[in-house]
Amino acid sequence: MTWRRPTFRISDGQTVAGAWCLVWRKHDWLDEHYPEHLFVYADGAITLGQYAATDLAGLAKRLASGKITLDRPDAREWPDESSKWESRSPEPRTDEGFLLEVADEITRLAGRPSAGDLLWEAIRCYQRETTETNRSLLRAAYLAVPPHLRVYVLGDMDRQDRPLRILVTDLGESVDGDGPLVTEAMHHDALAYFTARDQDVAQAEERQAVRYADDPAGAPQPPVVLHETTYPGGWPDELGDFALRNDYDAPFTYEGETYPTVVHGYWARSAAGQDDHDRIRAAVTAREAQETGGRAARREDWAAVRLAVMAGLLRAKFGQHQRLAELLTATGEAAILYTGLSDAPFWRDEGPRGGRNWTGRLLELVRSELQAERYTPAARTAETALRAATRTGSQTGENGGA
Repeated sequence: MTWRRPTFRISDGQTVAGAWCLVWRKHDWLDEHYPEHLFVYADGAITLGQYAATDLAGLAKRLASGKITLDRPDAREWPDESSKWESRSPEPRTDEGFLLEVADEITRLAGRPSAGDLLWEAIRCYQRETTETNRSLLRAAYLAVPPHLRVYVLGDMDRQDRPLRILVTDLGESVDGDGPLVTEAMHHDALAYFTARDQDVAQAEERQAVRYADDPAGAPQPPVVLHETTYPGGWPDELGDFALRNDYDAPFTYEGETYPTVVHGYWARSAAGQDDHDRIRAAVTAREAQETGGRAARREDWAAVRLAVMAGLLRAKFGQHQRLAELLTATGEAAILYTGLSDAPFWRDEGPRGGRNWTGRLLELVRSELQAERYTPAARTAETALRAATRTGSQTGENGGA
């Protein structure tokens, strides 16, 4: 059974985490079955489709009555395995096993240890102290895993769950009833498997830590959303995030040409002819520049170079306006989401609907470049000298006052 997540529902104003899978539901009037979504939630609620609400006990009754089945009634039946020990297939999925799986999924959604988590805890306990008491606890934890999922519980499809099946079988007993008789050497080898596995995991984690050494640590900052806004009375005197947008009036020079806004520069640079370029640049507003540019003939290589042009325009804008550069770097390491309706989805973020957000991504690039400039050798030297001068001046003032 494949659980799909995440999903949720709202209950009394609270978001309740959920997951869903497919089952087969018998038609109320016809003798046929159709696929149906089975939703389970962290508070134990279960729904079939959108409206048929139940709980674990109600689900058990529906399974027992045949109103819900795990497979199509006419599905092909797999032949019984001749030997459980030699089989490489999971145990057949039964209604009882599925109910265990549903209960375990609800437990996981609620943030409590799942059957797999508890099994690994029992394995660790038995590794630390190989007593019969701990082996009994290990057996109970193993049997609490839904039978059809046990072969997957170790995440090892070569050995599957055989090391566990050996460990939970008493000495002199046959594993699975038709396998080898368990010996002390077999128990020792099974424990050695987990020791070797722990070493492999530790080595893999160490290698990953080296590979991902530069990955940001800690929780990410909330994203900065640059909403499209209009100010009929003119831009406010106090700068805000609106000044980071491409239609903000901040004249700058790029490759020898001066543009009132990034919008003017972008659409003017897209034009195939110089006359169109000049007409777009001279537009009174950014909106007029965009509309004029959208109607002009485009240069042939525009699709290949537009990202580079936009990056250059943004570098020029923030490189030539210190207050805007400070406003941009003040966003820290937060993701920048450039929203609105005036720009194509290629440039803006559209939330769940998509959008490639290239403007936001390029703003993050320029921000990183501005921050890097602060740490060049020359910048560090100047900053150190400024701090020293400030400190000296402060001390002189204090001595003079004394």
